[in-house]
Amino acid sequence: MDTKELLKKVRKIEIKTKRLSDHIFGGEYQSTFKGRGMAFSEVRQYQFGDDVRAIDWNVTARYNDTFIKVFEEERELTMMLIIDISGSNFFGSNSMFKNEYVTELAATLAFSATKNNDKVGLILFSDIVELYIPPKKGKSHVLRIIRELLEFKSKNKKTDINIPLKFVSNILKNRSIAFIISDFISKDYSNSLKIFSSKHDLTGIRVFDNTEESIPNLGLIDINDNETGQRITVNTGSKAVRKKYSEYYFNKRNEFIDYFKKSGSGIIECNTNDDYQKKLLKYFKSR
Repeated sequence: MDTKELLKKVRKIEIKTKRLSDHIFGGEYQSTFKGRGMAFSEVRQYQFGDDVRAIDWNVTARYNDTFIKVFEEERELTMMLIIDISGSNFFGSNSMFKNEYVTELAATLAFSATKNNDKVGLILFSDIVELYIPPKKGKSHVLRIIRELLEFKSKNKKTDINIPLKFVSNILKNRSIAFIISDFISKDYSNSLKIFSSKHDLTGIRVFDNTEESIPNLGLIDINDNETGQRITVNTGSKAVRKKYSEYYFNKRNEFIDYFKKSGSGIIECNTNDDYQKKLLKYFKSR
């Protein structure tokens, strides 16, 4: 992709997703994800009905009148976008590949955080951490994240959810909001998830294409595995083959739901045919 085409795509995604975050998700995001606590803001004169526990006795004694301390929520938070860029995410049977859908979804979340003056960081992973962009504020930073999501090419093709969870746990000491976006076709990550969720507010967003759920009866076909690079001939006319594939797929889907529920983390499932705007809004409101 040349520079001109890249900038055009970034701009198109910015216009679409920033509008969504400004007009729809801004307030919902702020009410969903709370700040780190209450910080002292100012003192003012005591009014009837104020909590007497908030009286500032030093200022009261100095001015011979009753003053109370006013506190406000510390809003600044850090959002980490943890995004799977393994081989299976470059797939799609509809108008949009999974990685394109993920880019728009992630951009909407990033602009929502920026609107609330929160920092946003990015991790792109396969079975290694492919790219880490430290959390930072500002529109230009979000545009850089979008450029990377559009342009970055992974070195590896396989998926291991454990890797980014352990990485973030090591680099971020304060509690953060984290969204991990993947198809979650990975080996067991339940223990890493449990440890991570005890320190951070985590939501798993499973993005999938509806044709991944089952193999149609097309007879003998050649299938290329985007994660292993292997090309094999499969007899899709066999009921046993189709059943085995569906069982494997839904086992992985059920693992995702089970692991995230047990860890107390949030869950969103998005088919690439789904309106992610409605999915996010419903999730924010349910929180």
